[in-house]
Amino acid sequence: MTKATNRRGGFQTRPPVDPYASPTARFPNRRSLRLKKYDYSTPGAYFVTACTHNRKCIFGTIQDHQVALSPAGRIVENSWHELREHYRGLELDVFVTMPNHVHGIVFLADGAPTLSEIIRGFKTYSARHANALRDTAGQPVWQRGFHDHIIRNEKTLSMVREYIVNNPAKWHHDRENPDAVRAGLETRPYEQGPFPDAG
Repeated sequence: MTKATNRRGGFQTRPPVDPYASPTARFPNRRSLRLKKYDYSTPGAYFVTACTHNRKCIFGTIQDHQVALSPAGRIVENSWHELREHYRGLELDVFVTMPNHVHGIVFLADGAPTLSEIIRGFKTYSARHANALRDTAGQPVWQRGFHDHIIRNEKTLSMVREYIVNNPAKWHHDRENPDAVRAGLETRPYEQGPFPDAG
């Protein structure tokens, strides 16, 4: 795990929101999960989640609370770690590949590309190679877009790290687990965030 201290500029927070604006003005709609008017190249820490197309479990299985990656899952994991070689100003922290989604923390320094550009590159590269492996050229691997939360402080960073590390052990409760959803698990939209003080 990469240490995440002494980062230039500290943690970045969301821009101020007009409390009198309409709900549709204050919150992004489902077509865009990014915050309007927020500069996603702003130095800081971000918690990112990306899901597979139709939530298909193509990246592996959970066995004894551990992830057993499929060949496609190994491609996804390698693609994530290779991001450092392609984007300057990017530092990677904890990461996990789950059967049908990934969670990771990224730090952007001054001069880094936007978060959207980085995740788009990750998804494009991993999908191309996963499809080549599975002989499914042109088939969608990833759900459109991704979910992100701006990490505001060290407390939240610690919570997010713990959440990611423990994700495989809690798969039976996971909002992305199709079996859990069919069993009636109540889930919370990602827009609300799993952490009370995350952006």
